[in-house]
Amino acid sequence: MASTACLRASGSIASFSATKAASTPSSRTSSFCGVRIAPAAPKSTVRASTRGSARAYGEPKYDINKFKFEPIRESTVAREMTRRYMTDMITHAETDVIVVGAGSAGLSAAYEISKNPNVKVAIIEQSVSPGGGAWLGGQLFSAMIVRKPAQAFLDDIGVPYEEMDTYVVIKHAALFTSTIMSKLLARPNVKLFNAVAAEDLIIRDGAVGGVVTNWSLVSQNHDTQSCMDPNAMESKVVVSSCGHDGPMGATGVKRLKSVGLVDNVPGMKALDMNKAEDAVVALTRMVVPGMIVTGMEVAEIEGAPRMGPTFGAMMISGQKAGHLALQALGLPNAIDGTMVSESGVVPELILADADDTTASA
Repeated sequence: MASTACLRASGSIASFSATKAASTPSSRTSSFCGVRIAPAAPKSTVRASTRGSARAYGEPKYDINKFKFEPIRESTVAREMTRRYMTDMITHAETDVIVVGAGSAGLSAAYEISKNPNVKVAIIEQSVSPGGGAWLGGQLFSAMIVRKPAQAFLDDIGVPYEEMDTYVVIKHAALFTSTIMSKLLARPNVKLFNAVAAEDLIIRDGAVGGVVTNWSLVSQNHDTQSCMDPNAMESKVVVSSCGHDGPMGATGVKRLKSVGLVDNVPGMKALDMNKAEDAVVALTRMVVPGMIVTGMEVAEIEGAPRMGPTFGAMMISGQKAGHLALQALGLPNAIDGTMVSESGVVPELILADADDTTASA
């Protein structure tokens, strides 16, 4: 029997809900797994945008024919960008979870982990534009195919789709990627460092403890310049979602092999959609202490088939990696059944069994 990655109980593993009273920011409450969490003290006032509201159809807020921006100094812009980025680097020099690779699996993992607002998540992406191959379907076509029951994850993040018999269709893959990124990056416990490459791993006593970073353009030009040393970020858990083999693909597991922490990285097998998606979810796991592998990088280290232009396994593998990270942090998670829903009932989560015959086929 083929293994499945099935989410039930209101269509998601867990829910993170926030309600905001009409009075002050201090009235905001949140819950994670049904447990109420005290809000952090507000550091600044954030004014919500009214764009897209009903006001857009009422009296305009300005005369477009006489529009004029408020004045600003160029140095103010420079200081704002620099101060905030440097603050983020200092904050995440030591963080809870680092997700390497912001493709569909990495974004799904970060989304799931960051539902717990007390977990700091840093995402490292070598490209200027995160999203990996999830901006388009197969052969540069638009539609994204997601096999059931992974559409429950789409329900969780709010992506519309057309329902078919055994699968659903998102009219454009960019709709998924832009939606999950907008939800993820709005969370205060998440920082995306794009145009940044993970050049190496921090490894102590056989355990991964972070990543070695550099600007992507620097990483791509080490052979053309003199020595350009990197930086480093420590973490309690690294989630490697670097995709299949390529110029910067599968770099996490290839590095583990080169330092002798894993014996073999056989590479992915030829395409078999039905076996591939079950196998990728089934074999998503912590491969060495401190490092979880998800997405197509799983196929590389396990020799599993590739699945081609179906994306459900990327989402569910990312979810599973997220809960493995929460488990490693000693926090409520769906892997060991400590995740509870708003009603206090443990949601029914069926994750593919790594010993399943489909996964090993």
